[in-house]
Amino acid sequence: MSSIPLNIARVPNLLSTRIALSNLTRTNLSLFTVQSQLATGRRVNRPSDDPVRATMILTLDSRLERAQQRLKNLDHATSSLNGLDSALGEVSNMILEAKSIASEQSNVGSSASEKRNQALVIQSLLDGLFQTVNRSSISGHMFGGSTPGTRPVESFLSGYRYVGEGTGLVTDLGLGTAVPVTLGRGNPIAGVSARVHGTVGFDLDLTPDTRLDDLRGGRGLGVSSGTVEFSFDGLARAQVDLTGADTVGDVLDALRAAIQSYEQTNGVTILGAGGVSINGGAISIDVAPDANGGPDPTLRFYDQAGGVTAADLGLTATGATAEFSAASIVGIDLDPKLTWRTSTGQIDGQALGSVRIENAGQVRVIDLSGARTFGDVKNLIEGADIGVRVEINAGRDGIDVVNEVSAGRVGAMSISGISAGDTTAERLGIRSFSALTRVTDFNFGAGVEVLSGRSDPLTGQPDPTLDRDFRVTLGNGRAFDVDLRPSDMVTVGTIIARINAQAVSQGIRVPADFQAALSPTSNGISFTQDGAFAQPIQIAKLNDSPAFSQLGLKDGAPSNGGATFTSSDRSKVRVSSVFSDLLDLHGALMSNDTFGITFAAEHLEQAVDRVSQARALVGGFTNRVTKAIRSQEDQALMDEQIRSEMRDLDFAEAAVRLNLLQTQLMASLQTTAMMGSRTLLDFLG
Repeated sequence: MSSIPLNIARVPNLLSTRIALSNLTRTNLSLFTVQSQLATGRRVNRPSDDPVRATMILTLDSRLERAQQRLKNLDHATSSLNGLDSALGEVSNMILEAKSIASEQSNVGSSASEKRNQALVIQSLLDGLFQTVNRSSISGHMFGGSTPGTRPVESFLSGYRYVGEGTGLVTDLGLGTAVPVTLGRGNPIAGVSARVHGTVGFDLDLTPDTRLDDLRGGRGLGVSSGTVEFSFDGLARAQVDLTGADTVGDVLDALRAAIQSYEQTNGVTILGAGGVSINGGAISIDVAPDANGGPDPTLRFYDQAGGVTAADLGLTATGATAEFSAASIVGIDLDPKLTWRTSTGQIDGQALGSVRIENAGQVRVIDLSGARTFGDVKNLIEGADIGVRVEINAGRDGIDVVNEVSAGRVGAMSISGISAGDTTAERLGIRSFSALTRVTDFNFGAGVEVLSGRSDPLTGQPDPTLDRDFRVTLGNGRAFDVDLRPSDMVTVGTIIARINAQAVSQGIRVPADFQAALSPTSNGISFTQDGAFAQPIQIAKLNDSPAFSQLGLKDGAPSNGGATFTSSDRSKVRVSSVFSDLLDLHGALMSNDTFGITFAAEHLEQAVDRVSQARALVGGFTNRVTKAIRSQEDQALMDEQIRSEMRDLDFAEAAVRLNLLQTQLMASLQTTAMMGSRTLLDFLG
């Protein structure tokens, strides 16, 4: 309300007018503020309204925006996980139905025609599985791994090929662990690819083009670039900056230039005829002997404080200094890693030949003689289009061959040589049946069971004759029994050694009369007798030993006019997947193969467990995401309440304040009018 302050006794009209106008303006401003608050419903419309509240409101706005995005991410993850759970549930039902059919048809009373009819049902399950595994969700193809935009499974040759890449997409939702939204290699349906692990670890040499990133280094921890120091024969130290070095050749050039500069500066001769070069897997520095016939001088390298470059390059040992002299010119081996640029000549200096790969019912003989690098080997093998992939192993010292095609037992992969003189597959370490092949890999992971510790059923006493697994009869009438022990079931090589040892212990001359060896042209163990013997070599099972068939002797084949008997390949690589299991069951039903039906049923049981585990994992993530959504919603609601208290208007209070301000404005106008109408005459009595 307009008034003149009491401390002003006599004022001019202008001052009085200004005071009244100021009061009116303040009241109008307050009235405008209340009207704006009522119009917007907000107590704070701009930071100047209440700086403290405005700061808190901006903070809450930011938190709520982040919460909304987080809820969208959680909803996306929920949709993806629900899709995965649904697909895995459908696959589980398919497996259970197939397992039920296998159980029914493994009975003796089931006829061949009934089995063929059930094979049609299994084919329909295969078709349904193919559609399910290629299904898309909000994240793309659910089983597409890190490439969800591409169909993960394709029909290939006589099987199904998984072409997805990576282990799958994940999303970080702040839950402690990343949440999967797609499944990739290793998924229980189609992504499990079996591999032939390389059995050869290549001892590689350095080349000038070898990158420092491809070295394990003198400490086994890689190579860190930096500055190293060196001194010769006790003279002052000099530095070599290797920060920009990328290859071994760069290091050699920098060391050579620094040492030659040191020679000129100090008037000494350091390098001999060999200079700075490579010796196998290490850097070599040829230090010239003393020109006067005295003690040979030494060249020492040092790391600067906190540096490790010299140690990584093998120029000095960790915690000590290595000396180069006329008698010691080679540093520590730098252990180069295998790369696709590595020359194939580093295997043994000889050119490669050919390998034979059988997979998904197809056979390819691949000529590797033109391969100059391991990248060429990879391209030639994969270019044969037989459903395999070549990888460098985890240790970076060999290669693995991965089978990508689920084709069951019949279409399992094998890699072998093509002739006795061509050992390319062994030299590359990729032959699937070699002396180093583990027995536990036989029969698709079932291994080989031998007789051991058996007792006479009548006396109860141990009877070694009951532990014999098979008998070898030579063409001259001589025979010997083979007793394989559990300790022999390590590798193919240990089995072969035991067979030959058993022959020698029973008077058979090895290798003159007989020899067991790895077949050079096919994947199996060859039993070879003297070609002069009149009758073919024969092998018979003893004591109903399961090893006879599990070693491939039951379905082996004679050759060379009966002088050689070769076991069948029992180390083929079968992709473990639901597709393989259903294909095995379909093939066994069509051919009325009771053993094949039982084999498929056992693997389907394992598939049920794998799918159940995967579904349980997906369900666990779904529960975590659901709880995270609930927690996020509760937090957002609390933030909304706090923001509402800070920002939103109390309409009742604002309405009362508006009424008071209107009354105040009217009173101010009346008071101002009264003050403006008075003159000096009003004060004269």
